[in-house]
Amino acid sequence: MTFDPERLRRNRSVRYGAVGCAVLILLSLYAPFLCGKLPLVCRINGAWSFPFWRDFFAPQPPESWLTGCCNYLALLLPAVLILKKLKFSRITLTGAALLLALPFVLVQPFLDHTAYRQLKNTPGNIILLPAIPFDALETSGVPGAKPSAEHLLGCDDIGRDVAARLLAGGRVSLSVGLGSTLLALLIGCAVGLYCGYRGGLPDLAVMRGVEILMCFPTFLLLLILMSLLSDYHFEQSIPVVICVLGLTGWITVALLVRAQTLKERKLPYIESCVVSGVAEKRILFGQLLPNVAAPVLIAGAFGIAGAVLAESGLSFLGFGVKAPAPSWGELLRQAFDNPLDNWHLTVFPGILLFWTVFSFNLLGEGLRQVLSVKEEQVR
Repeated sequence: MTFDPERLRRNRSVRYGAVGCAVLILLSLYAPFLCGKLPLVCRINGAWSFPFWRDFFAPQPPESWLTGCCNYLALLLPAVLILKKLKFSRITLTGAALLLALPFVLVQPFLDHTAYRQLKNTPGNIILLPAIPFDALETSGVPGAKPSAEHLLGCDDIGRDVAARLLAGGRVSLSVGLGSTLLALLIGCAVGLYCGYRGGLPDLAVMRGVEILMCFPTFLLLLILMSLLSDYHFEQSIPVVICVLGLTGWITVALLVRAQTLKERKLPYIESCVVSGVAEKRILFGQLLPNVAAPVLIAGAFGIAGAVLAESGLSFLGFGVKAPAPSWGELLRQAFDNPLDNWHLTVFPGILLFWTVFSFNLLGEGLRQVLSVKEEQVR
C-alpha cells in the first residue's frame, strides 16, 4: 500500500481530524507546563532554583511511570524535530534520545511542600508559576466550587482544580486509547494474517472462537473482566485497563485483516513468492501486511475513539483507572448525584470527550475516503 501525501492533505476530514488529534495530544504531553504548583524558575531570598524540573524528571505517584514516559516524549518530540530539521544523522538522533533519558534515571524523587503561591506576593521574590498554578491532586479550593477567577473551571467534590485534572486526565485517557488500540492492532493483525494465509483447520478453529467472542456485548465483557480482576485484588491501574481493552478489541481488526489476506493471497505477487521459496514469515510481514494496512489504519483511528469512550465509561462506573489518578470519566462520576448543580463537572469533561471522539472519528473517516479511492484506482 502506498500513500499519496497530497491526497491526504487535500482531504478535509483528514486535515481537520489530524489537527484536532494533534492539539489534544500536545495539550496532554505538555500539561505539566500548563498546570502545577511548582514554579518553572524562582528566586527566593536571592537564591535561584528550579523546583519544577526535579518533579518533572522524577514524578510522584500515582502512575509515575506514565507521567515519566509522557514527560520524556514532551522533551524528545521537539529535540527530534530540531535535529531532523538540521539534518543530523540517525546516530546523533539516537544519542540525543539516550541523553534526554539520563535525567529521568538519575534524578531522585523529592517532596517539595514550599508554599510558592504565598511566597510569590513577597517583595523581592521572583516566582514563575504555570498558567494554572494548581496540581491535579492538590486540594486547594472549596469542594464543588463553581468556575471563578482563581479556579477557571471550578473544583471537584474534594476541592481539586478541575482544569488541572482535565489536562492530567487527558494523558490517562489518550494513553489508554492509544495503548489499548495498539495492542488490539498487534493481536488482530497477527491472528488475521495467520488465519487468512494458512486457511484450513487453523482458520476454521480460530474463526469459530472469534464468533463465540462476538456473541458477548463488548462493554458487558469489559465490566465482567474488570470485576473479576478486582475480586482477585488486581489494582485498577492504567496497564490493567489497557490490557483489558486491548484483549477485547482485536476481534474486528482480525476479521478485517483476514478478509483482506484471503483476497491478497490469490494475487500473482504472492504466488510468485511461494514458488520462489520465500519464507512464510517474510511473505506475511513483508508482502501481505503492507498491502492490508489500509483497513488496519482506519480501524485504528476509530478504535482509539472507542477505547477513550470505553475507559471513560469504566471510570464513570467505578471500574476504570484507580483514584486518585485523574480521569474524565471519574469527573463525570462526581456529578452523577446532582448533575445540574455540578454542571461544571459535566460540561467540561463532556466537551473534551466529544472533541476526542469527533477528532479521531473524523480522521478515520478521512482515511477511509482516501484509501478507498486509492483501492478503486488500483483495481
